[in-house]
Amino acid sequence: MTTILVVEDTPSEQDLIVSYLVESGYNVIIANNGQEALKKIAGKKADVVVTDLVMPGMSGLELCRSLKKTIETKDIPIIACTSKNQELDKLWGMKQGINVYVTKPFTREDILRAVRSVV
Repeated sequence: MTTILVVEDTPSEQDLIVSYLVESGYNVIIANNGQEALKKIAGKKADVVVTDLVMPGMSGLELCRSLKKTIETKDIPIIACTSKNQELDKLWGMKQGINVYVTKPFTREDILRAVRSVV
């Protein structure tokens, strides 16, 4: 079963993403911020990370850079799910190691399509 780490600091959006994934048969690990995500991913192997980019403390881009420079996590696909919707934001995200970029507001199909494209 595919395990997805969802990193989102807004409870309503976190709940929505998690419900879409669980209903579609994915195993989900939840983190409320980048620091928590790094702790959780160290203990459990996630197959995919879905992360917001704008979060207090460690941003999603900082999380991405940290995951990509670590041997154990460098190959995990990262999906950005964010309100940052400018082309420059997307380009910069891809340069940081983001594999798929989903902008908010998103649909169930947006999330599932992004996950299916990397697993």
